Amino acid sequence: MTDESSGSADELIAFAERLADESNRMLRAAAARAATVNVKADNSFVTETDRAIETRLRERIGHAYPGHGILGEEYGGQRLDAELVWVLDPLDGTAHFITGIPVYGTLIGLSRAGRPWLGVLDYPATGDRWVGVHGSFARHNGVPVHARDCADPAAALATCSNPDFFGPADQPVLARLRAAVRYTMYGASSYGFAMLASGRTDLAVDCGLKPYDVFAPAAVLSGAGGVMTDRHGAELRLDSSGIFVAAGNAALHARVLELLR
Repeated sequence: MTDESSGSADELIAFAERLADESNRMLRAAAARAATVNVKADNSFVTETDRAIETRLRERIGHAYPGHGILGEEYGGQRLDAELVWVLDPLDGTAHFITGIPVYGTLIGLSRAGRPWLGVLDYPATGDRWVGVHGSFARHNGVPVHARDCADPAAALATCSNPDFFGPADQPVLARLRAAVRYTMYGASSYGFAMLASGRTDLAVDCGLKPYDVFAPAAVLSGAGGVMTDRHGAELRLDSSGIFVAAGNAALHARVLELLR
């Protein structure tokens, strides 16, 4: 057992990847059988796989780092005032998983002092994994990646998980984005953030997401040179909500924030 004070950055990164190895095995096994699907109070889908993966990851974290906090999509938060809090989405893109579209995976984030610090994005159906640390590095399958340097919204390729996540009051924000950028892709889920970190797109704007949807991607994106905040430019926190704006560089991010205002 390792206590919180002895967990170096390298140890925590290695542990996060071991968690991703375990979720990867569970997801690949689950994909081979029909899913039992339920609908949660917020009308989102959940399967027994979501719950089984989060339960297993929580068990492993609790054993290795009992002083750390955990915030997960399925089972909520514990010790959220801890210096280090694991932020888990056991099955990001549950609708994609149910329908066999291969951009589903597991997001494993670790916050430090309430901010995104470490992220692992793992997609078993495509064999892709991104690992990153805020302001330090980002790697795709072990190879360094960097966001690209597009500062002009009119030249930007944007992604949005689902326009239906924008309520009536926020639809004008999405309309302004679509009118300003070169092209907007939909339906990539968190894989869109991974493509942003890898320099394949320039911008991602999403609504209706929670910290467990964005903390791991935000850490990876920062490691690749990008930035993610809420629509007002505030740093992400464990209680952040609303519209999230991610860009490959600070200049584009600033211009898009002005646009969305």
